[in-house]
Amino acid sequence: MRIRQLVFVSEERDKLASQICNLLDLKETYHDAGLINFGLENVLIPLNDTFFEIVMPVQENTTAERFLKKRDGEGGYMVIVDVESLEKEEERINSSDIEIVWHGDRREEEIRARTIHLHPKQVGGAILSLDKMEPASAWLWAGTNWEKDINLKLVDCLSGVVMQSSNPSNLCSKWEKALGVKRSSSDEITIQLDRSKIIFVDDSDGRGEGVSAFIVKSFNKEKIIENALEMEVMQNNEISLGGVKIILE
Repeated sequence: MRIRQLVFVSEERDKLASQICNLLDLKETYHDAGLINFGLENVLIPLNDTFFEIVMPVQENTTAERFLKKRDGEGGYMVIVDVESLEKEEERINSSDIEIVWHGDRREEEIRARTIHLHPKQVGGAILSLDKMEPASAWLWAGTNWEKDINLKLVDCLSGVVMQSSNPSNLCSKWEKALGVKRSSSDEITIQLDRSKIIFVDDSDGRGEGVSAFIVKSFNKEKIIENALEMEVMQNNEISLGGVKIILE
C-alpha cells in the first residue's frame, strides 16, 4: 500500500501546473477528458512513478467547487493509494462503518484501472481513494505514455502527505480504519505505508481540517529552494504552492 497520487484543487489549473513544473523541473503528461463528466478538468504531472494531479471545477455544484469554498481557496484535495488487492480492501471497508461513495473500473490498451472512493466526511481531511492497476506497473489515470515525461533532475517521487486537524489523533484514527493500517509508535502521529507516509498535525493556519503539506523526495534541495526564492513562493522559510506546503526530503 503506497501513496501514488496527490491531488490539488485549484481555479487556476494551468498557472499552478506551470509553477509546479518550474519549481521541481517537471513536465505535464496528461489531461483526462473523461473528468468533464464530473464537471472537472485536470492535468497530471509525473514524479518518477508517482503523480501530482490538479483538478479544476468548470461546472457549478461540484464537490471540488464546494471544497474551494469550504477551505477558502485552493489546496490539497485527494490522496490516492495504490493497493495490492482491491478485493480485500473493499471487503474490509464493507465490514466497517465507512461507506464507499464511488466505484471506478476502466480499461484501455490492455490496462485495467479500478478504484473506490471512501466517504470524505467519514474519513476526514481529504478524499481517500484506494486503487489497483493491472498490470501493476501501469497508472492509467496518467494515460498510457507518461513514462516519457519523467524528469529526475531535481526530485524522485512523492513520499507523503501531512494532514492538519484540531484533533490530529482522532483524524489519524479515522485514517487507520480507512486504510487498515495502525499508526507508528513514534513521537509523530504517523501512518507508515510502503515508501510513503501520512503525518497528522495540529491545525496551524486556521483553514480547518485538511491537507497541510505534500512531501517530495528530492535529489537537489538547494536548487529547488533557489527556484522557490526566484518564484517568490517561499513563506516563512517554507515552500507554498496551491494552498499546500511542499516539504522536501
